[in-house]
Amino acid sequence: MNYGYAHLNGEQVPELEEGDEELRFFIQLYHFTVYHLALKNKRVLEIGSGRGGGGAFVARYHQPQEYIGVDFSQKAVQLANKLHDHIPNLKFVCGDAENLPFDDNSFDAVINVESSHCYGNMDAFLQEVTRVLKSGGIFSWTDFRTKRKLAYLNNSFGQSSLTLVRGETITENVIKALDGIHDKKMAVIDDYVPRILKSIFMQFAGVKYSKVYNAFVNGDTIYLGKVFEAP
Repeated sequence: MNYGYAHLNGEQVPELEEGDEELRFFIQLYHFTVYHLALKNKRVLEIGSGRGGGGAFVARYHQPQEYIGVDFSQKAVQLANKLHDHIPNLKFVCGDAENLPFDDNSFDAVINVESSHCYGNMDAFLQEVTRVLKSGGIFSWTDFRTKRKLAYLNNSFGQSSLTLVRGETITENVIKALDGIHDKKMAVIDDYVPRILKSIFMQFAGVKYSKVYNAFVNGDTIYLGKVFEAP
């Protein structure tokens, strides 16, 4: 699960296979992260791959030679491999974003979607991204930060050896996606979450009028997308 991305003002909407339509908003956040990258026949790493749905989309639609998702949770990795073992160019492994289990200069592209806000050391993470990327490789990052943490984030990016290629603020796109996903999320929470835990799950899911949702609406939390090139 991610907060999703909805297109605004006539932006071109990606064509999806029929079976992917129900996940459109979630998939579109990954589409936003990778649509401008030439990933075909490339070696791609996703850091913070979770249950693997985003990786499955990229592996199928963008046809990298190999797509590896790495996640800190062993259970998430096991589930992702089980759910997506029919996709030949896709696999998931367990690892730490701040100490990646890969050789230097081994990937053409690295992507990171709505995960880095959980990391303890953004500087160490960016050092690892730079280390595993080939010279001229691309790092595409999508995530949110509260206003008070933006200075630290920008300093981390500025202190790295990565060169900024593109940067966008997509908060409005995310809010529109949260609006579009709201009813479906609430139905799942009502059906599967015990009453005592519903409030926690509603916050985690960012449903309408939750603290997470309101923070996006009032501007206290900003959602960003950035693309960098490795030295």
